[in-house]
Amino acid sequence: MDDNDSINEVRGWRWLVLWLLALLVRAWGRSLRFEIDAESLQNMTKSDEPVAFVLWHNRLFLTPELFRRYRGGHPVHGLVSASKDGAWLAAFYRLIGITPVRGSSSNFGREAARALIEVMRAGEDIGITPDGPRGPVYTVEPGVLVVTRRNQAPMVLIGAEFGPAWRLRSWDRFYLPWPFSRFKVSMKLLPSVKPDGSKLTAEEVRSALLAINPDAPAAAASGRVDPGPVV
Repeated sequence: MDDNDSINEVRGWRWLVLWLLALLVRAWGRSLRFEIDAESLQNMTKSDEPVAFVLWHNRLFLTPELFRRYRGGHPVHGLVSASKDGAWLAAFYRLIGITPVRGSSSNFGREAARALIEVMRAGEDIGITPDGPRGPVYTVEPGVLVVTRRNQAPMVLIGAEFGPAWRLRSWDRFYLPWPFSRFKVSMKLLPSVKPDGSKLTAEEVRSALLAINPDAPAAAASGRVDPGPVV
């Protein structure tokens, strides 16, 4: 069986539970009110070439609704572990509108990079959380850049300034915005190479991503993540 078909491992009542959860997430996302400036909107809707959307792991809740509103149904592929547990997440991704790509995601190894490179070469967009799936929070592994360098593809960095939100008791204090809350999103476009022809570094990507996520720089500097209201 192909890894991408492992979604079929989730059946019966388990699939029903995921379907109900996905229904809740979609309804929750549609209640949110986004503020986005003209430049960010232009970057988010860029469609002349495949792009890699890059965001911190604790902002993943926003992505299904962001892509639905601003990508016009264009598929976005996200990396999911090839393990048996990954079948749950792969099934959930499909239910909320994200196409799963199966591969080992730990430390962004060769298997993960190869899988995403092939997706971009097929003309599709991908999503990357450079500090996922287990952290450390607000870090960028150099391997993340392999995918965009091999495909000479740009990155669109996603930033979010939250209003009221819960924080989970996870390693990254995952954000769950309150239903019907308003928040600001920012998108920064990074080309595959800098104007002088040199390659982007992991630290440059990290600095740019921290700059458009207002809560992140202080937490990264202190080595602590503000827990906020936790659930």
